[in-house]
Amino acid sequence: MIWEGRRVKREIRVYNTLTQEKEVFVPREPGKVSVYVCGVTPYADTHLGHARPSVVWDVIIRFLRHLGYETLHVQNFTDVDDKIIQRSLEEGVPALEISKRYIKEYLASMDALGVQRADYYPKVSEHIEEIIKLIQGLVDKGHAYAVEGDVFFSVASFAEYGKLSKQKLEELREGTRFEVDPKKRDAADFALWKAAKPGEPAWDSPWGRGRPGWHIECSAMSLKYLGEEFDFHGGGNDLIFPHHENEIAQSEAATGRPLARYWVHSGMITLKDTKMSKSLGNIVSLKRLLEEYPPALLRFYLLSTHYRSSLEYYEGKLEEMKRGWSRLNEAARKLREDLAEAQEGELTAFDQETLDNLERYADEVVDALSDDFNTAMALGVLFDVVREINSYKHKGGFHRQVLQKGWDILQLWAGEILGVLELGQQRQEGLTDGLMELILAIREELRRERNFALADRIRDQLAELGVVVEDTPQGPRWKV
Repeated sequence: MIWEGRRVKREIRVYNTLTQEKEVFVPREPGKVSVYVCGVTPYADTHLGHARPSVVWDVIIRFLRHLGYETLHVQNFTDVDDKIIQRSLEEGVPALEISKRYIKEYLASMDALGVQRADYYPKVSEHIEEIIKLIQGLVDKGHAYAVEGDVFFSVASFAEYGKLSKQKLEELREGTRFEVDPKKRDAADFALWKAAKPGEPAWDSPWGRGRPGWHIECSAMSLKYLGEEFDFHGGGNDLIFPHHENEIAQSEAATGRPLARYWVHSGMITLKDTKMSKSLGNIVSLKRLLEEYPPALLRFYLLSTHYRSSLEYYEGKLEEMKRGWSRLNEAARKLREDLAEAQEGELTAFDQETLDNLERYADEVVDALSDDFNTAMALGVLFDVVREINSYKHKGGFHRQVLQKGWDILQLWAGEILGVLELGQQRQEGLTDGLMELILAIREELRRERNFALADRIRDQLAELGVVVEDTPQGPRWKV
């Protein structure tokens, strides 16, 4: 254990894709954790594959906060992209309206799943100035070059290219894994800026009107919100190459410092050994699943396998998972009811033995999550807690202190951290987020009408309730 401030913190070990080893987590700044997670490209309905990394990182951040860390979580939206543009042309709707529609749907789905909101959700369209500045810096340093309105990153200028994916540049060239473009000096070079085409969203730049390439956005946004080096960079393992490899190249070429200390990648959800993706057309609609199943059950399914492993889905899978999930929830419900009638008095040797076992299980849950955030193992320990309590009651045990300990473990770890108990908690969190958005929207309208007195009154009364409202250039933020 490590002592920091007033709280004891467990040693956390994290599998780092960059080193391909489990490493002891040491934050850049003591007591604080900075996280950047690659978000979605909002051009179609939110699907189950989107939910997995979101729920995984929700649990990781809840766990880190429980240990006493202060967290800063950034998740981007790629709202300028070829697929969005194609959808806008098909529908005859502006590209940014397409992305706005699906961003709203994504956030509503995550709210329903009980996923806590990130601190920032930056969008490409709102960070063009930062992106252009970063690209210009790469051009000035000789890491990028402009050709007829396009700007490309020169991979040959970055000696460590391939260090994340463990692929050699020559082998990649031979495998023709790169987009063919006669304007490139090297087939492996990738676009930082694309010259404008008719009907596409475009912005002015030193190289003419155009739009950013895919990878540069994450470097610009992480640099703005988290600084030159941060703790965790997350995303699906399908992003390791080329997206994250290119992020490293352009970011580290620009700053001369490591981009992230730990690279954490989650496995794909598969359908008969094929990954689920919008491009393959085999997605499972998250909205449909949320209409058919409790959100806590979906979380239970998503957390039942270690985040780095692939997770299989098929018709009937959630019905299979429901049996175990219901057993856990029924045990928690019954335990809460039993507390109303539990006995007081001195502890017997049997009571104390059960308390000691429960204490050990509580430690094992922390150990599981401290070992590369192993939610599957943590869930297994929580079922051990259920068996321990059931055995205790079956043998006649009914002491309040014992039952309270069992309830505390389930309520904390299965409820607050993993979010797999259907005790109303997840829906309440989603409702809270929705109500706060409404309140802040009303307050912003009051500010636009220059009714600052009433706007300040709303802010002050929220503060009295323990809710802090911060007015930022990106809009109001709130936190408890």
